[in-house]
Amino acid sequence: MRTINTLIFSFLLLFHFNHHAFAETLNWVGCGISKKSYLTQLAEEYTKARDIEFNIQGGGATKGIREVANGNSDLGGSCRFHLPGDESESRIGFEPVAWDALAIITHPDNPVDNLTLDQVKAIYTGKLTNWKELGGPDMPINLFARNGNISGVGYSIRSLIFSDVTMTFHASKLFKSSGPLEKAVQSTPGSIAITGISSARLRDVKIMSLNNKQPDYKTIKSGQYVLYRPLYITYDPSSDKISQLRDFIKFAHSRKGKSIMRENGVVPYLDALRLVMIQSRESLKSQNSSDENLTYN
Repeated sequence: MRTINTLIFSFLLLFHFNHHAFAETLNWVGCGISKKSYLTQLAEEYTKARDIEFNIQGGGATKGIREVANGNSDLGGSCRFHLPGDESESRIGFEPVAWDALAIITHPDNPVDNLTLDQVKAIYTGKLTNWKELGGPDMPINLFARNGNISGVGYSIRSLIFSDVTMTFHASKLFKSSGPLEKAVQSTPGSIAITGISSARLRDVKIMSLNNKQPDYKTIKSGQYVLYRPLYITYDPSSDKISQLRDFIKFAHSRKGKSIMRENGVVPYLDALRLVMIQSRESLKSQNSSDENLTYN
């Protein structure tokens, strides 16, 4: 009897090993904010439902676009759309699955709770340099920002706040990724930065109000909190795994997928389609304002 049980156990162990050894794997790379806000938990639930394994790597939004474009990853995560005129980026698919807020974060001990959008602009352009100008202590404002113009957060700030994706921030320190930036704000009095709300809420930082609005599900969905942007799943439409990729995207839009996103602090894209129209209207208004301010010789 003991021999039979041993054989059965060995068979089950071998089946389990072979099953997982040959299970299909999808590779995902990209935006750390997407990874934290929905992707990790979404992948876990998808694995339970479809028995598909995931290899998840970070690296930023640009990597989440270009690694898919060059065939090194099946899926990617990005918090920006493809760059205008970039052929390699524009040939892959961008599926918007969530709305994420850009959160303004500062050190937990900072008494300043709220900023206006004009004050944020003044900080980023170097016109405001001391917290006493904002009702806080006599302390220099240390602006921390992402390195480069095309990081997901950096590109979004330039696009949403300044309508100028080439501008240079008046930053005291630059960071390669959002994680180190958030940790630096957490430990540096007088610091301020902008990052995704889904990752900010996991840190010991103060999330500041913007125009007296906190970034939460209600204010993001309604558009009352003005700094929001889509989070995308990137994929190659010509991939041999396209049916599987589309199934995963469908799962992201499912009731289960949307529940995961809400639990992690972002708004499912299909919950707030009206934001597309609001954002388009604001972009057009900003463009018209820029045109009116041009000086013609």
